[in-house]
Amino acid sequence: MTRDIRGGMTNIEIVKEMRREHDLLGYREVPADAYFGIHTLRALENFPISGDPVAKYPELIVALVDIKQAAALANLELGLLDETRCHAIVEACKAIRVGQHTEQFAVDLIQGGAGTSTNMNANEVVCNKALELLGHRRGEYHILHPNEHVNMSQSTNDVYPTALKIATYRSALRLLEQMSILESSFERKAAEFRTMLKVGRTQLQDAVPMTLGQEFATYAVMLSEDRQRLGEALPLICEINLGATAIGTGINAHPNYAVLVRDHLCTVSGLPLHTAPYLIEATQDCGAFVQLSGVLKRIAVKLSKVCNDLRLLSSGPRAGLGEINLPPVQAGSSIMPGKVNPVIPEVVNQVAFEVIGNDLTITMAAEAGQLQLNAFEPVIAYSMFRSIGHLTQACATLEAKCVRGITANWEHMREMLDHSIVLATALNPYIGYANSTEVAREALETGRKIADIVLERRLLSPEALAEILRPEVLTAPRAPITFTK
Repeated sequence: MTRDIRGGMTNIEIVKEMRREHDLLGYREVPADAYFGIHTLRALENFPISGDPVAKYPELIVALVDIKQAAALANLELGLLDETRCHAIVEACKAIRVGQHTEQFAVDLIQGGAGTSTNMNANEVVCNKALELLGHRRGEYHILHPNEHVNMSQSTNDVYPTALKIATYRSALRLLEQMSILESSFERKAAEFRTMLKVGRTQLQDAVPMTLGQEFATYAVMLSEDRQRLGEALPLICEINLGATAIGTGINAHPNYAVLVRDHLCTVSGLPLHTAPYLIEATQDCGAFVQLSGVLKRIAVKLSKVCNDLRLLSSGPRAGLGEINLPPVQAGSSIMPGKVNPVIPEVVNQVAFEVIGNDLTITMAAEAGQLQLNAFEPVIAYSMFRSIGHLTQACATLEAKCVRGITANWEHMREMLDHSIVLATALNPYIGYANSTEVAREALETGRKIADIVLERRLLSPEALAEILRPEVLTAPRAPITFTK
């Protein structure tokens, strides 16, 4: 019995149509309208782990169909696949690439089997879409088979790592773009704040003067350096093992297949891919992922340090450093009226913590492989995609919601500098270390300004003191100024 639309009971029961598929373990009923098949069905039952299906990572889906399309074209060229089947596979891949049937990639990204379930899922979706394009029903595998035709000359062990590398490369390009945008935002702030003098700090204690512009320029340089490091790591990701099949020996593949499929994949993907020189090594080695993850950790660590600085510099507003103002984006407390917290730097800090943890996961997973295969690439994929994706969003959020709207409390900064004893350091070359020490001691004990004490003791003329304390003299290397007596 089921309830009808008016709330009453009816004897009509809607039964979903099913189709019957067979695998190594026997027969199972698969929803007739599903593009996936029995292998995907079993994976759905076996791996309810993260709740994140492959469908959540469209860059991986696109990479998978890029490979299936390139393989079909290579097998056609080698005379192993007929033109009708090849054309259907290619057209199916094109449809999936633009977003059709994304939800059919339903297996959890974290899975046992070294990614076999993901590869099977892709084979089944491409196959059933191709069957549909040929005018056949889904599941009519005697016409076109997921393994015999879509997976021809392939193994999960060369398809999955190649797809992961392609997807990682494309994701990293988006991260590079967002890092560049954030870098430019810091550069604009550096130019805006270039003349604003402030106290520098080491070990959270007053240090020699600098400008706020110099401080913000530092953050731009840090991002620039990390963009370079990320760019240097990406070529390692372009080395693929496609054509290796099961363990790197190329069993069940034509001798010319590896070269042909790579060339087609370069054309389909638009990426500068190259085949590893020794496929047995490449099939078991995850070193490129470890290298890239290490760079992502470096980016996260330095980005988190920048956010620590922004929180410190904006602390207050009355009882902290209060040198800059972060744009308010939300109320900061359910009990303290008027409180505004640095929530954007805080969320970036948390992304950094996650990326650091993901790096350890990737490291352990890469180390855990045995003999000719690493079975733990799915968790590498999961961790890598999250690290890159969250860092990309963190950079975008930090730029748009925080850095772009930062303002400076320049009068407050100048007042703190005028009352700081660190100005005595700038006077060393002119009044000597002993006099500078005495002036600093008196300033510390009395709370008076360094400049007032120097003038009172007639250690320098007002004109000389003003010249020494100019921003460009205080904040850059310069030979001692000679004054006429």
